[in-house]
Amino acid sequence: MASSAAALVVPAVKRHTSTVIVAHGLGDRQAATHPFYGAGWSFLADQYRLQNKFSETKFIFPNAPSIPITVNMGMRMPGWYDISDIGDLANRSSEDEPGILRSQKVFHALIAEEIAAGIPSERIVLGGFSQGGAMSLLAGITCPTKLGGVFGLSSYLLLRDKVQSLVPAESPNKATGIFMGHGDSDPVVRYEWGQQTAAKLQEWGWKVDFRTYPGLVHSAAPQEIDDLEKYLMEKIPEVGDKPLAAGSGS
Repeated sequence: MASSAAALVVPAVKRHTSTVIVAHGLGDRQAATHPFYGAGWSFLADQYRLQNKFSETKFIFPNAPSIPITVNMGMRMPGWYDISDIGDLANRSSEDEPGILRSQKVFHALIAEEIAAGIPSERIVLGGFSQGGAMSLLAGITCPTKLGGVFGLSSYLLLRDKVQSLVPAESPNKATGIFMGHGDSDPVVRYEWGQQTAAKLQEWGWKVDFRTYPGLVHSAAPQEIDDLEKYLMEKIPEVGDKPLAAGSGS
């Protein structure tokens, strides 16, 4: 899988001082105007541009490869990893570890590219929805550099029994606040899986802000998007003409 070459990129309007990477969920379809599956979440950037918000932020919407998904009778669809059994996604004994670790490298490569381009790692936020949110949580807490933020919407914990061993010894993101949002009526990624994920991450020492959205199914709610916006504003405030430096957005 390529990194930024397989992504929809929405450049900053003003000086580029921060980057937000948003990963789509399993089977996300192409938007009519973009040949990228990740474009399904590009409405975030469109909304912010219309509202003149996050003008210093570059948005990256990566495109997962089209792979056979076992639980869907082997049909090929955009996926960050295979799922063999819908079961309890937060406590599975059988996971596509090679696929998960392959995608982890993709996200870490995207982050490294932004750092190489001059963006302080603490001005980079990684997040996503559903399968993309699960990948963002894993890639975020295992990232070798300090991030500005990590968020997972309608998501769950991957490689539960192994993920701690993947965290760098210095654990640079232990103090990075994690935002999680979940609908309490989600029939796909059940609400309790999100709760369990937040509780486990907190047990391991991460700071998690878990928000519940009553009546929400496997989707995003306006209030959830508003809460995410507030989270991003806190993590990557605009810096104007000030020099960029590590820690400027944390």
